[in-house]
Amino acid sequence: MQTYLVGGAVRDELLGRKVTERDWVVVGATPQQMLDAGYTQVGKDFPVFLHPKTKEEYALARTERKAGQGYTGFICDASASVTLEQDLQRRDLTVNAIAQTQDGELIDPYNGKQDLENKVLRHVSDAFSEDPLRVFRVARFATRYHYLGFTIATDTLSLMTAMATSGELSTLTAERVWQETARSLMERSPAIYFSVLTQCQALPVWFPELPSPPHAVYEALAEAAMLALPLEIRFSCLCTALTTEAVNSLSKRLKMPNAVSSLALLAAKLSDSMQASLHAHALVDLFDTADAWRKPERFADLLKVFTLTSNAQGITHWDERRRLISEALEQAKAVDIKAIIESGVKGPAIKEAVRSARCKAVDKVLASAHAPQK
Repeated sequence: MQTYLVGGAVRDELLGRKVTERDWVVVGATPQQMLDAGYTQVGKDFPVFLHPKTKEEYALARTERKAGQGYTGFICDASASVTLEQDLQRRDLTVNAIAQTQDGELIDPYNGKQDLENKVLRHVSDAFSEDPLRVFRVARFATRYHYLGFTIATDTLSLMTAMATSGELSTLTAERVWQETARSLMERSPAIYFSVLTQCQALPVWFPELPSPPHAVYEALAEAAMLALPLEIRFSCLCTALTTEAVNSLSKRLKMPNAVSSLALLAAKLSDSMQASLHAHALVDLFDTADAWRKPERFADLLKVFTLTSNAQGITHWDERRRLISEALEQAKAVDIKAIIESGVKGPAIKEAVRSARCKAVDKVLASAHAPQK
């Protein structure tokens, strides 16, 4: 039984990047031997075990044979006769098919180290095309390592294009596509993910509502990454140019978290309102629609989204506009609803009186902004 460090840990160590998790492959062992050694089995489709102390994953070396559609249609052989080279051959990219012995020696049968040095993402074998999820994985790796100058090999991109046009991508689950997308959005160059999907004709399969790069929304996305803003703000930048129907369709298809979809939907719904002339009644309507009274943090995120997209579009007056909208909200929130009720207003008139008071508060903010400076 021999154990090797494989995959991302080896790759990132060679790139000088921080290693966040380590995966191991075990050659020449049976599941029972692993259990007898104190490991806990967690894999259902193929034998994966947790180390009794470190809890790191140890997978038995395996081969895979395509037997159906999608990324789950494989027959795996994890017998003790499977060699390390056979296990590495089933992996997606050469840079992910490097193993390391416990003594630090590299085993690199598919020249992954050379591709790392040349900054190229290249598929290991034609078996790459058997797993449609790899189109999105490669797009994610291209996104992650773009800052280092990595590009996708021409033949690999051609293979990805053939996979995208074959119809195989539609067999993927929304959860897996969203996982790759969300991780890519959180990289420092997230727009590259969508550029790669556009190049290989995969964007229309899962993201038909999104515009193809280059587009201002992707520039906004780049600034969001530079500012290390959260996922929901980054994704919402892509949705300011969409209709609410398009965002709903995209959200349902990808089954994204509610925190992401709700902000994206607001960004699409309020895009025109955010750019319209500033009037008291229109601003109070805006605050009502966004539920800014109860969810001020979400409204602040919405303003960040439009700040990013306005910057990308070169709208120079947005900073002053944002300041006025924020101040108007604070003054409108300061309206004393309890005092209105105690004044004797009852029933439906309370709502009308509160709205009127809020409009007056907003109007004062706007009037002050336009007053001549002394």
